[in-house]
Amino acid sequence: MAWELLSVIGIIAFAVSGAIRNVLIGVPVSALWEQGAFFQIALASITIVFLFPKLLLKHWNKWGNLSDAIGLAAFTIQGALYAVKMGHPLSAVIVAAVLTGSGGGIVRDLLAGRKPMVLKAEIYAVWAALGGLIVGLGWMGNSVGLYVLFIMLVACRVCSYMFKWKLPNRSFYVNN
Repeated sequence: MAWELLSVIGIIAFAVSGAIRNVLIGVPVSALWEQGAFFQIALASITIVFLFPKLLLKHWNKWGNLSDAIGLAAFTIQGALYAVKMGHPLSAVIVAAVLTGSGGGIVRDLLAGRKPMVLKAEIYAVWAALGGLIVGLGWMGNSVGLYVLFIMLVACRVCSYMFKWKLPNRSFYVNN
């Protein structure tokens, strides 16, 4: 019963975050049903994790952050490309990149009962915004450029958690 309930919650959460992104950049709802092979890949990945959780969890500290960095980079670029394809201005491309790149991580963290990385001082969404800016400006307009951008975003994200890079933190409260 708990597995089914969590599955439904996860499906709803990812559907809502994807749908919100799609509504913001104007992707038709029908695009969701055209995901055939991608859905099968996601289902196979979920099945592997479900069947071998102990094997995967014992390596999570090493590979979990890398997996997250890869997802952040891939979905950042995908979201930015969607917005560019729809003819949106640079600001919308950046927003689409950030929502798409960090949306899955936000949902994952919330469902795991953790504060999302985006809401911490840790550098996370900055990489998505940078990726959206680069795609939106057309600096990496061909396939090779997009692969280079992907590698750069993954490397930046990995460096930011390995070297504990943080966003500047400023308090606006004055002690009297």
